[in-house]
Amino acid sequence: MNNRLELTILMPCLNEARTVVACVEEALGFLRRAGVSGEVLVADNGSTDGSIAQAEAAGARVIAVAERGYGAALQAGIAAAHGHFVIMGDSDQSYNFGALDGYLERLRSGADLVMGNRFAGTIHPGAMPPLHRYLGNPVLSFIGRLFFRVPVGDFHCGLRGFRRDKLQALRLVCPGMEFASEMVAKAALAGLRIEEVPTELRPDGRGRPPHLRTWRDGWRHLRFLLLFCPRWLFLYPGLVLFMLGLVGLVTLSQGPLRFGSMGLDVHSMLYMSGFALLGAQLIQFAVLIRWLGALSGVSPPQRWISWIAGGVSVEGGLVISGLMMASGVIWSILLLSAWGQGGFGALDPGQSMRSVIPAVTLVLMGGQGFAWTFFAGAVHAVVGHPKR
Repeated sequence: MNNRLELTILMPCLNEARTVVACVEEALGFLRRAGVSGEVLVADNGSTDGSIAQAEAAGARVIAVAERGYGAALQAGIAAAHGHFVIMGDSDQSYNFGALDGYLERLRSGADLVMGNRFAGTIHPGAMPPLHRYLGNPVLSFIGRLFFRVPVGDFHCGLRGFRRDKLQALRLVCPGMEFASEMVAKAALAGLRIEEVPTELRPDGRGRPPHLRTWRDGWRHLRFLLLFCPRWLFLYPGLVLFMLGLVGLVTLSQGPLRFGSMGLDVHSMLYMSGFALLGAQLIQFAVLIRWLGALSGVSPPQRWISWIAGGVSVEGGLVISGLMMASGVIWSILLLSAWGQGGFGALDPGQSMRSVIPAVTLVLMGGQGFAWTFFAGAVHAVVGHPKR
């Protein structure tokens, strides 16, 4: 394989016979004008309208990608690229392949990933549906910036450039449209240098509905962001619920609380117990999801994951969980003994449940931790240590 080219301009393609030739010619024109040693590579995803022959006739190198999906086509194209740098964009004439100077300049100056920003550039009339322009893209981009702490104003711009070796090291796996989010998220987690350039978006010339499905693909992007950043989906809500439940349990165990005409008593304690248990479970899910990602190599290892892998043993987790369960069981036995000393008569729920609920909570939380510790140990034994 010839790896001495500086730039590969990569285009995924699925039945783009009306536009692919213009895109290839535009990209080849840029390479000639800029004096860049490069190629135009079309990753065809099963076209049946003559796109392949037309792209080859226009001067592109074409590879066939059997697995369907935007991400699958791009992953195959990146693997087959001969360039040190890769600039990717849709082959529907929505992006100007003749104006890639800013991308190449940023890549040459050391950027690992260069994102286009259509909102900082030019969006021509009819180029982006209002729902995407004013709701979908801004909301998903805001969530992406919040979750991954990366200053990217347009998370879903399809025109972007990157160093091929750095991107391949991220082990991208998503076959669908969420590949775009996966690329930015993993680049941010890996600490890559990410920059932006203003980008022009034109109305596409395909003359048919786009492959993108607004609600389905929007949900897939959001789902990926949530699952890939479990601290927002599980950890933070879990911490809030756990602390609220714990403080509520401790406070109400001392007696009822009154706020004007409203009172909190043992009924509220039951809810506090549920909050604490659910919060602990959400925290465990957050740890497991991030740990599984690091162990499998799908996501970059985090410092706290290495701490868990090296500093917390299965035995230690079992001891802690066992102590919690034992405390709850002993507490329950003492309550049963006190009841027996009173002749197993009728109990005052307002008093008895104030001790029963915390005791049961300790038993359940210890049992939950016991099961979680065994599961985490099994995962670690099967998958191994975090891959770097």
